[in-house]
Amino acid sequence: MTNQDSQNPSSQPFNKWQAILWPVHRHELKKLIPMLLIFFLLSFDYNVLRCMKDTLVVTAKDSGAEVIPFIKVWAMFPMSVLLTYLFIRLSNRLGREAVVYVMLSIFLLFFFTFAYFVYPYRDELHPHEFCDRLTKLLPIGMKGFVAMIRYWSFSLFYVMSEVWSNIVLFLLFWGFANQVTKLQEAKRFYGLFGIGTNLSGIVAGQSSIFVAEFFQGPNAWDYSLQTLIAIVVGAGLLALGIFYKLNRTIDTHPELQGDYDPTAARPRQSMRDSFKQVFSSKYLLYIAVIVVTYNVVINLVEVLWKHEVRELYPDPRSYNIYMNQVTTWIGIAATLSALLVSGNAIRLLGWTFTAAITPVILFITSLGFFGFFFMKEAPSLALLFPAISPLAMVVLFGTLQNCCSRAAKYTVFDATKEMAFIPLPQQEKLVGKSAIDGVFNRLGKSGGSVVHQTLLIFFGSLTASAPYVAAILFGMIFIWMAAVRNLGVLFTEKAEEVPPTQTQPQPQPVTATI
Repeated sequence: MTNQDSQNPSSQPFNKWQAILWPVHRHELKKLIPMLLIFFLLSFDYNVLRCMKDTLVVTAKDSGAEVIPFIKVWAMFPMSVLLTYLFIRLSNRLGREAVVYVMLSIFLLFFFTFAYFVYPYRDELHPHEFCDRLTKLLPIGMKGFVAMIRYWSFSLFYVMSEVWSNIVLFLLFWGFANQVTKLQEAKRFYGLFGIGTNLSGIVAGQSSIFVAEFFQGPNAWDYSLQTLIAIVVGAGLLALGIFYKLNRTIDTHPELQGDYDPTAARPRQSMRDSFKQVFSSKYLLYIAVIVVTYNVVINLVEVLWKHEVRELYPDPRSYNIYMNQVTTWIGIAATLSALLVSGNAIRLLGWTFTAAITPVILFITSLGFFGFFFMKEAPSLALLFPAISPLAMVVLFGTLQNCCSRAAKYTVFDATKEMAFIPLPQQEKLVGKSAIDGVFNRLGKSGGSVVHQTLLIFFGSLTASAPYVAAILFGMIFIWMAAVRNLGVLFTEKAEEVPPTQTQPQPQPVTATI
């Protein structure tokens, strides 16, 4: 070891168990611990909101899982574009830190307003008479479209809860992490970030179940919703406080900074140019394909699964409790994966192998889910499993599929996707990430929803359209795996070109012109 290496704390080797479980140097804790807490709190909020949004729209009267594809196309995708546009405009006028404060405050204010000023007056605000007339005019396959309009406030809550992951978690805070984390740190840290986010699933699931079971009586669900929203707002404000303190720490400790320089000159770029850069870069285009195909696949199978869960648990309180139990199981599986699999797989087996884990898991578990789904009416299924109803068996295997795929998504998928941005120049990193996380992510979910909408209009029900959904799903998985293989080659080449201490060109904000 050279004298220079001995003076550099980051060059000191780890012992065997520390290298596996906690590959962090002591001086790095000032940055890592606050980031873990921020990811924990914001992921906690997302997990609470994710179960609540499904409960609101799926269990409402005259609604069901059929409403989800219509919300994702007609409401969620436009909102994603609008919020990405807002993020770009703010980035041109404010610093990185101020953008986080403004964007997160918008979300927290919305949820507070919904819980205490909109939801109590929902019956007066929802256009039931108009939608009753609309139901008589439209075909049965448009039931979900009518439900989206009928329960417009629930639909808006669904949209804001869902885009929390894209805008708050990925665009704001993963973007921040990419700027203050070097590539060599990311190989050690990003698996650990999964621990904070996935432990939050366990805490969120159990907290939501506790709150739901605490309140009793006819208004139990209403009280539960308002209590959980208060917790969500409190956790969000706490995350902002930690974020403020973390920025002050990084400002005073240059060794904790990544390649980002907030004082650098930042020329403006348009939203049109952001998309042009993605399509002109083979590297960014492969990342976009991976993001789009993942979201198409997960959306296709989840709508069918949630339809079956609603059949088994039609009451909103029971539905919400079950979905939070699923969130807990996902958190346990994802935490174990973050501790034992994702970080070690990246370091020992490489980026490509680790990135391929998620599509392989979805391929295998989707085979099982659709197998049981298509056998639901077969007498042989009842003979094989006499102690459980066919519907419960389909829900059980769909839950297993959801737990495995979500656990992989929250660990190996997110870690490898975020790592893929790091070797890029800062300008390309910022522009590409804003377009991919802000719009392409939602484009994938909207794509899956367009498939469901089209098939619902032609076949009238989710059950009748399921065979075609399965065929499209497996085709998308094969495209996804091909993109992973091709991106892995390019990532390896770029990673070898970036020395650990190299300072890259500074990020440029983008002007929100269409």
